[in-house]
Amino acid sequence: MQTLRWLGGFVAGVVVAAGLGSLFQTQYNLSRIAALGEPVPMSLRLLTMVQDLIHFAPIYAIIVAAGFLVAFAVAGLLSGVFKSHRAMLYPAAGFTAIIAALLIMSAMLPVTAISAARSGLGMLFLSLFGALGAWLHARITDKTVESDTTVGTETAARSH
Repeated sequence: MQTLRWLGGFVAGVVVAAGLGSLFQTQYNLSRIAALGEPVPMSLRLLTMVQDLIHFAPIYAIIVAAGFLVAFAVAGLLSGVFKSHRAMLYPAAGFTAIIAALLIMSAMLPVTAISAARSGLGMLFLSLFGALGAWLHARITDKTVESDTTVGTETAARSH
C-alpha cells in the first residue's frame, strides 16, 4: 500500500508540474508571438494549449520525473532527519529539481530546448510548478495525513 501511495503521489506530482509547465510554456510562446504584432486569438490559444498538452507535456514530464527521482530521494533522506520540515523539504526539492534540469539542458544543448526557460521569470514559474508538484507528492505520501484522517473518522463514528 505504501508503494502504491508513493507511486500515485509521484505520478500526480509529475502530472501537475508538467501540465502547468506545459500550459505556461504555451502562453509564454504565444505572448512572444503577440509581442511581434501577430494576432493570437483565444481559439488559437486554446488549440495550442491542447496540442502542447498532448505533444510537449509528455516529453517535459520525462524531464520532470527524472529530476523528481533524484530530488525526492534527497528530500526523503533529509526528512528522515528533519521530520518536522518534510512539508518544506519536498517543495524545495521539486523547485531545485526543475532549475537543475533546465540548467543542465541549457549547458548540454546548443539551444534552450524550453523557450520559457530563456528568461529568469520563465525559469521561476517552471520551478514553482515543480515545487507545487512536489508539495502534492509530499501531501499524498504523508503518513500523518492518513492517521489524522483515520482518527477523525473514528471519532466521528463514535460520536454518532
